[in-house]
Amino acid sequence: MTLSSLTKKQLLELARDHGIVGRSRMTKAELIAALTDVRSGPPRRPAGTDPATRRAALAERLDAFVDHTKTCNWRSVEGHPCGLPVIKKHHRCALHGGTDVVDLAIPVTGRLGFDTWPILLRHIWLATYDVDPMGLDPVVAEMVWHLVNYLYFEYFRVEVEGIENLPTQGPVLLAANHGGAALPYDAAMLTLAVCNEMPVPRRPRIMATEVFNATPTLSHLYRKIGGVYAARADAEFLLRRGHMLGVFPEGVRAFQKPFSQAYQVQRFGRGGFITMAERHSAPVVPVAIVGSDEVHPAMFSSQLLAKFVRMIWPSQRVEEMAVYLNLIPLPIRWRIRFLSPIQPTHQGTDPDPLEMLERTEHVREQIQSSLDEMLVQRGSAI
Repeated sequence: MTLSSLTKKQLLELARDHGIVGRSRMTKAELIAALTDVRSGPPRRPAGTDPATRRAALAERLDAFVDHTKTCNWRSVEGHPCGLPVIKKHHRCALHGGTDVVDLAIPVTGRLGFDTWPILLRHIWLATYDVDPMGLDPVVAEMVWHLVNYLYFEYFRVEVEGIENLPTQGPVLLAANHGGAALPYDAAMLTLAVCNEMPVPRRPRIMATEVFNATPTLSHLYRKIGGVYAARADAEFLLRRGHMLGVFPEGVRAFQKPFSQAYQVQRFGRGGFITMAERHSAPVVPVAIVGSDEVHPAMFSSQLLAKFVRMIWPSQRVEEMAVYLNLIPLPIRWRIRFLSPIQPTHQGTDPDPLEMLERTEHVREQIQSSLDEMLVQRGSAI
């Protein structure tokens, strides 16, 4: 089939696969000319990146951790059998000691899906397992994982680069740019990128500000799915136990910035995340996220609205609140890039304050440079 016989929509899809910048503004003749120049080379995106193919690959990868021929030998004090399949080379399931389910995001049945929910709800009802000291409930987190995967695969169509840069074990700190959106979509997509794309899926614990930890019901759900309070004690607790921690060093300033400042990385505070990484010998992995700043474009920021928010949540550290253009999130195409890890240089100690600030700025510059490059490569946002 020749290029001239394709429709413009088909040509646009092909141009997207080859990473042709500015394709949305090209005529059909210009698209054919651009594709003629690049079609002899490999496409930028690998074949088979449609949602169905990606979901199938994830299902196969997750199922490989579970042995369906054996059943967990755990029983409750009342005599209730577990009934779940065991982790390969173990005699227990993920919930009862077959693996460190707090650090590894391995579905307890070996797969995600609504058909597994009756089994999961049974274990919630019988309380056959323990939650971790920070409140993580692996069963609830698994159910939310399945639900939010719709946003990840079908709606935002998240593309991930550099997943090989994530350590498969030990403490690690992810430092990402924060998006100006009404809800923390970037925290959710960052979590799913790790769970869905890593060969051995780890469970990142994302830190959040007061509003997600002081709101009834929301705070309990946030803890159950793995979220943690933005406090140094909580962060050090997780790093000390070898978990993966995700932080947004820009803080509230980035979360409430207007659309005119989209993808302009704000100052990274005083660099406390570098100190934590050094103290607990954790590599820092900078993460650049494109997509979150365009989901809910903010028209302007309001100090009056911020005062109203502080009346409800007095502890919320916010001076301005963004006023958003739309209530329904826009179907923006996301890209997440994990950069090379920065290894600690003074393991187990606190770095010199000046050196800490220099390294903090280095991380910020790396993320900003990647964002600029990714925006050019992406072309159209939709």
